[in-house]
This record gives sequence, C-alpha cells and structure tokens, in this order.
Amino acid sequence: MTASADAMTGPTSRIFFSQRLRLHYVDWGNPAAPPLLLLHGGQDHCRNWDWVAERLRHEWHIIAPDLRGHGDSQWSPDGNYSMAGYIYDLAQLVHQQQLAPVTIIAHSLGGNIALRYAGIYPDKVAKLVAIEGLGPSPKALAERLKRTIAERMQKWIDEQRALSGRVARRYASIEEAFKRMQEANRHLSPEQARHLTQHGVNQNEDGTYSWKFDNYVRAWPPYDMTVPDVEQLWARIACPTLLVYGKESWASNPLEDGRIAPFRRARVESFEKAGHWVHHDRLDAFIDTVRAFFREG
Repeated sequence: MTASADAMTGPTSRIFFSQRLRLHYVDWGNPAAPPLLLLHGGQDHCRNWDWVAERLRHEWHIIAPDLRGHGDSQWSPDGNYSMAGYIYDLAQLVHQQQLAPVTIIAHSLGGNIALRYAGIYPDKVAKLVAIEGLGPSPKALAERLKRTIAERMQKWIDEQRALSGRVARRYASIEEAFKRMQEANRHLSPEQARHLTQHGVNQNEDGTYSWKFDNYVRAWPPYDMTVPDVEQLWARIACPTLLVYGKESWASNPLEDGRIAPFRRARVESFEKAGHWVHHDRLDAFIDTVRAFFREG
C-alpha cells in the first residue's frame, strides 16, 4: 500500500482479554516499525489520539487501547475500577502483543497508569511521554488523607449507591452531544469536538445518544498505593521520561510542587495556550516536541 493510500485508511479494531474482560484497541498498522502505545485519560476513548496517530503512523506501529469501562471496551461487572486493574490490562496488552520494549504516550489517567507500569517493569518501557499524568497534586492528596479510612469508605459507598441509580445522560442528537463536548474543552476546534463526539457516543435503542464510558469510572477508589509507594515506582523508571503540562491547565506542575524529585531521567515541558489536553490544544508543537524527544539518545 502506498503512503498516500495508507494515510486515507483508519485504524483496525482489535480485541484482547484481561481478567475476563473483553477489551478493545485500535491498530494503525505498520507492524515492522517499533511499537508505540497511546493511552487515553478518564472518561475518554482511544480515538482521541487520531490526530497524533496520523502524524506518527509512518514512523511507528501505533496501538491505542480503550481502558476498561471506556470506549468500546467491556465495563467492569461489579463497577470497580482500581488502578491495579488498569495496570494489569496494560501489562496484558504489552505481554500478549509482545510489544516490549515499548514507547508510550499517555494522557491524564493513562499517564498515571503508564508511569506506575514503567516503575514496575523498567525494562519493558523504552521512552515515556506523560501528559499531566502524575495524578492529584500533593495538596489535593493531603486533603484526601485527612479523612480516616472509615470516612473514605463511607464516602465511596455513598458514591457507589448514587451511581447505581444514575442513568447515563441521553442526548437527543449528535449535535447536542457535540455542543456538550465543546463546553467541556473550549480549546477544541469544531472539527476536533465533532470527531471526538462521533467516536465517543453510542446510540441508544430509543434513538438518543450517550457517552461510551461507564458512570462508575467517576468514583475514586477509597484506597490506593501510598504516596511513598508511588514515588518508589517513579524512582524505578529507567527510561527517559517527558512530563508534559499545559500552562492554562488546572493540573499541578511537578517542577513547582516537588513531584519531579523521585524521577531519575525526567524533565518537564510546559506549553503556552494549552489546557489539560495538550495534544489537542497544541498539536503541532506537541508533535515537534515528541519527535525531538524520541530522537534523543
């Protein structure tokens, strides 16, 4: 297939299994090239990477999974979405498709997953780009940890009960969902917002549309790895790591809050005129930065 013909072809949908869940990913072809995994964030889906994949597909074999409970992947039957489960899914995909050593670009929740995975398996990750992926700021974590485990469990149980009765929001048309997408991220162009909406909704039996993610992914688990445990994993990451931040984002910059300290081979790159979705808001600059980072020894 010629390069021009290949550029007109979208990705192929594929399936893998993890903890009995049927999980979906897209494969952008070019299997002879080195593997590049693209991991999306919470309440998102794998097709949010399409613009990045289109730019990099001739240099890399790109695979972009839908996290469990997101996109076209199966929802957890018990409504639990733990970080351990997400990490296991990533480990299974890398293992089953024999991708190691793999290069990863990951956003938000996906970045959190990828950074922990790279600390658990330092030899399996060649390079890592995490877009606002370190999780809650130290200040937010400290506020959370002021609550006792009993209080955190009670809050989680209350959230689960509320979510069990929450019906997925229904939009009368794609256009209505598209407007909601634009409200959620003012940096998106109309073309970007429409693309993300079209790939991010399912049509219900009554003809309305709902977002593809499970509402239960909204609930933060009552317990997780401790801060020292996570920092220990960050310190074990052996590969060059690029931590990307948007200067107009709400996310806390690790250069300013001290979280850069545990990393051995990481640096922070901040982007003007960008919010939380840097890869959408400043696509050209992001791709240039990533390419330069990948070329470094």
